[in-house]
Amino acid sequence: MSAPLKETAPAQGPAPRPVGQGAVRPGDRRGEGVVLNVFSHGFLALWAVLIVLPLLWLVLSSFRTDAQIGGSAFGWPRNWDLGVFSRAWEKGIGDYFTSTVVVLAISVPLTMLLGSMAAYVLARYEFRGNRLLYYFFVAGAMFPVFLALVPLFFMVKRLDMLNTYHGLALVYVAYSLPFTVFFLHAFFRTLPTAVFEAAVLDGASHTRTFFQVMLPMAKPGLLSVGIFNTLGQWNQYILPTVLMQPQSGDDPERYVLTQGLIQLQQQQGYASDLPVLFAGVTIAMVPMLVVYLSFQRQVQAGLTSATLK
Repeated sequence: MSAPLKETAPAQGPAPRPVGQGAVRPGDRRGEGVVLNVFSHGFLALWAVLIVLPLLWLVLSSFRTDAQIGGSAFGWPRNWDLGVFSRAWEKGIGDYFTSTVVVLAISVPLTMLLGSMAAYVLARYEFRGNRLLYYFFVAGAMFPVFLALVPLFFMVKRLDMLNTYHGLALVYVAYSLPFTVFFLHAFFRTLPTAVFEAAVLDGASHTRTFFQVMLPMAKPGLLSVGIFNTLGQWNQYILPTVLMQPQSGDDPERYVLTQGLIQLQQQQGYASDLPVLFAGVTIAMVPMLVVYLSFQRQVQAGLTSATLK
């Protein structure tokens, strides 16, 4: 006869731990979370107010008259005349805007191309001197631009590139490469090695692997660093002031926007037209706001994807 089956008692988990004197109650955790959320949201709201209010005041000042601006700094515009923007454009903002776009059309793509190629090689290939080159690029990001203004001026002058678009664009590229290489180097290291090895096994050359396989995979990082470079070069003032000055009476003025706004203020003299100046600043500001607001999700994705992979 077979042995009678014994009924086993259901397995029981560990007894619930009594709430002691030093235990953290769930209610206390919820309370801490509420306080933290209130503090963080309040800080973000205060930060948003500090950013939005000056921008709103700047735009509204473009529609006010000199008398209104002198009478009250926070008065509401009485006449919403868009002609102030056309006056600012005709007084030179249009030429300054065009010069800035031309310089960035050369510098930003060249920065992204050279920076991505250098970062890719330093991140994916092992060779003697790899770390030395990488730290050489990183050290360039810690070098203040003010220390190199005098030798940079004479170097650009010797190359006969003062007051030229390509001369300023090449200087922008040189100063933007350290940050670009540093950012993209970390991003390329997170890309899967299996894809790279599969492309090599299929017979793809190094150039084809970079441009057709690895570079499209690094699109979020490229977009993020590209927007940062665009913002930095668009708002640059020191380098254009030193390198974009007419060298003779026949040399035309090729001022960029940051220089042009100062020139516009100086040319007014005592016959000031403050709404035109505010309108010029608004024209210089709006394109970068549009670019950032349009690609803010891609920027955030590019900044976080390298840490999540």
